[in-house]
Amino acid sequence: QNYLDNFWPDLKAAHELFESILQARRERESESQENKGKEYPEHLPVEILEAGIKSGRYIQGTLSVNKHRAQVEAFVRLQGFGSKETG
Repeated sequence: QNYLDNFWPDLKAAHELFESILQARRERESESQENKGKEYPEHLPVEILEAGIKSGRYIQGTLSVNKHRAQVEAFVRLQGFGSKETG
């Protein structure tokens, strides 16, 4: 802001762009605070997921996606199983 004010006081487009970026940043920070610092909102609360994993209703693993064929090729490596056992 100071740079624009001091060196480009008449460049209205630059000032508008700066204000737009500043507003977008404020909105993102506000959303981040609402989500408690998480980038994406959770689908289920952690307590339900942990209980589901313990009961066997849910499984825990690592998702691997083929970067060249992401729409059609992915697999989940289950935790606690050998590297050859995937689903």
